Amino acid sequence: MFAFTLVLAFVASVLFTPLVKRLAFRVGAVDKPNYRKVHANVMPRLGGLAIFFAFLVAFAVYRPDGQYDKAMLLGALIIIITGALDDMFEITAKAKLLGQLLAAGSIVIYGGLQIEFIHLPFGGDLQFGYFAIPLTILWIVGITNAVNLIDGLDGLAAGVSSIALITLSGMAFIMGNPFVAAMAAILAASTLGFLVFNFYPAKIFMGDTGALFLGFMISVLALLGFKGVTVVALIVPVIMLGVPISDTFFAIVRRYRMKQPLSAPDKSHLHHCLLNVGFTHRQSVLIIYAIAAMFGIAALIFSQATVWGAILLISVMLVVIELFVEVIGLAGKNYRPLINFVKTIGSK
Repeated sequence: MFAFTLVLAFVASVLFTPLVKRLAFRVGAVDKPNYRKVHANVMPRLGGLAIFFAFLVAFAVYRPDGQYDKAMLLGALIIIITGALDDMFEITAKAKLLGQLLAAGSIVIYGGLQIEFIHLPFGGDLQFGYFAIPLTILWIVGITNAVNLIDGLDGLAAGVSSIALITLSGMAFIMGNPFVAAMAAILAASTLGFLVFNFYPAKIFMGDTGALFLGFMISVLALLGFKGVTVVALIVPVIMLGVPISDTFFAIVRRYRMKQPLSAPDKSHLHHCLLNVGFTHRQSVLIIYAIAAMFGIAALIFSQATVWGAILLISVMLVVIELFVEVIGLAGKNYRPLINFVKTIGSK
């Protein structure tokens, strides 16, 4: 039954996408080329609707039983409406943030999903108290925007999200959480069906409708999968989402160094940097897929490691990420503290 549901989600997405493509042109939800975009033609967006509809069809057929399903679907509907309005009318950043906060609030306040405490690795608990609600909302909004930021190349956000969802589903299955395992797998199948039309050269973009929806769902499912565990295990979803989180983090670093507003758009994200280095559009996407897959494998290893093994893994990953960032110029062309340090040590 579950295998049939996954096939249904994939096929439904394949069937819905051409219909959504026509709708996008009809309502004016198109992406026009500009100095920040890598495409040269007017492209339909709103493709996230196809992912959402396919997910709903598969969800209705399989009906996974979970405590937070109603609140999660309400939040998903709010975020879909927010993204669709932005794809059609390009609403303001404040209006988009309001939609994200309402979506997050629906699952956190109405649904009751909150990170109230975590177990510390060397004993004791860290209670969040009054900060439980704002911290949980911050996580959801942060991941939602992180996925949205990487949606810059054909098939990029859809592929990276699919890899994260497959990882999340596998880990939830291992940890005995059938609801999260099923929901993540259904959403991954829906996204892969859309990727048939979205991979380079894309015929349709997912738009903010898709990027915000995927970011919201991944953030919520990650919370459900790792709620109430140790601080070490809580880092697992952060590793699993390493591509969008690191891209967002270094975008903040870059804009701070350049004395630009944090919300200022630029053309220096991970995919832009790979293009600038000389990789083709397709190669850049595949490289980021590979990085996302490595993060997924690292998250799986991390979840099974001892505390000291986990600390060692994190340390190695941070050094490798920093070195990669400096080589491709993700935080700025002149940002090379680690490389300069190694050169200084080597010259002595």
